[in-house]
Amino acid sequence: MESVGKILKNLRLEKGLSLEEVQKKTKVHLNILKAIEEDNFINLSPIYIRGFLKIYCKFLGLDPQKYIVDLKVPQPATVKLDTAGKSAAFFKSASDKLTFLKAVNKKNIITGLVVLVIIISLVGLFNFGKSISSRRHSAADNFNPPVAAAPEKAKAKKTQAKKLQDAAPAAATSKAKQSVSKTAKAVTSSGIRLSILAREDCWITLKVDGRLVFYSVLKRGKSETWQAKDKIEFSLSNAGVVDLILNGEKISSLGKKGQARKNILATKEGLKIP
Repeated sequence: MESVGKILKNLRLEKGLSLEEVQKKTKVHLNILKAIEEDNFINLSPIYIRGFLKIYCKFLGLDPQKYIVDLKVPQPATVKLDTAGKSAAFFKSASDKLTFLKAVNKKNIITGLVVLVIIISLVGLFNFGKSISSRRHSAADNFNPPVAAAPEKAKAKKTQAKKLQDAAPAAATSKAKQSVSKTAKAVTSSGIRLSILAREDCWITLKVDGRLVFYSVLKRGKSETWQAKDKIEFSLSNAGVVDLILNGEKISSLGKKGQARKNILATKEGLKIP
C-alpha cells in the first residue's frame, strides 16, 4: 500500500508540476513539501503536518480528510527520554541552587550575629570609659574646692571704692570753682556777670534783664554763668549749698542749708537780698 507522501508525489508528477511551482501557489515552504512527499515527519509538529497536508491535498484536488486520517506520524522514542532527562537535570539544578542558598543564608546570619556582638561590645566599652572619666572629674572637683576670697581683701576693696566715690563730687566741685573763677576774671567793665556753683542739688529760677532763662535744678558739682546788661533776678530753693561769683567777686553763702531765698537782685552796684 502506497504512503500518503508517495500518492501526492505521483499525482503531482502526473499533472506535470514541480515542487517549486507548488511552493509558489500554496506558499508552503519547499522543504516541508519535500518532507511530506518523503513521509519524513520527524522534525515537524503533528499539528503543522496536518495543516500543510490539507493545503497540499486541496491544491492537487484531493479530499484532505481521507489522507489526514490515514496519516501516521512517527513519534521518536527519544522524545520521552529527553524530556525525562531535562526534568531530572532541572530538579537537580534546582536542588543544588536551594542547597547553595541555604548555605549562603546560614553564613550571612552567622556574620550578622558576629557583627552585632562586636557593636554591642564597643558601645559597652565606650559607655564604661565615659562613666570612669565622669567620676574622675567629679572626684577632682570635690578634692579641689574653690578658694573663697579673703575677708580682709574684700573689706579693703570696699573701703577704697567708697573713698573714691566720696572724693568724686569734691573734685568735680573744685574743678567747677576754678572754671567759674577763670570765667569771672574775663568780665568786662560794662554789664553784669553772675556764676552759680552747686555743692548739692538746688532749684534755681533766674531772669536776665526781665527774661526767664533758667528754671530747673542745678545738679551737684555743676555750675552755670549768665550775663546781663542791667540786672539779674534769681531765687534759690537751698541757699546754703551754692557759691556765687558776681563780676569776679566771690560771695559767701546766702543762707543756711535748706533755706530758700527769693527775688535776689544782682546789679552793677552789687547784690541785693530782700
